[in-house]
Amino acid sequence: MNDRTLKRWLIASLVFNLFLAACIAGGAWRWWTAQQAAAATQSRGLRFAAEELSAEQRRAFLLGLRSAREGSAALVQSARDSRQEVFRLLKAPQFDSAAVTRALANTRDIDAALRARVETSVIDFAATLSLDDRQKLANGLAQRSTLSPPYTKSAKP
Repeated sequence: MNDRTLKRWLIASLVFNLFLAACIAGGAWRWWTAQQAAAATQSRGLRFAAEELSAEQRRAFLLGLRSAREGSAALVQSARDSRQEVFRLLKAPQFDSAAVTRALANTRDIDAALRARVETSVIDFAATLSLDDRQKLANGLAQRSTLSPPYTKSAKP
């Protein structure tokens, strides 16, 4: 092998190794960001609010949520249908503001009924807990911001 051929092989090897290192780093970065996103979304749900409670209490909490959800299947479908009606009205060639307003009001009413069922389930469960366990549940709810509106601003000095 002459020097020129050796140089070409070294350059090709360097380029290949850089490409390989970039692929590994990119794959690791994608995996890490996906894990972070999954962890952030997984622990924010209402079902995670009872993490601090005993296994039996968590099970009872989850059963209460499941019962509220199963009893609300018709309301959930009505909410979906109502949202579809809003979208249909917004896409219509002739915009009818009053009809859109009525459809949005209907959607809000259904959403409020759904939320009331879930909140009633949480309150019914909380009524069975001791003060210490209610405080744990309240902390879990506060950490997940499930009962506070998303537009709440923190007070700044």
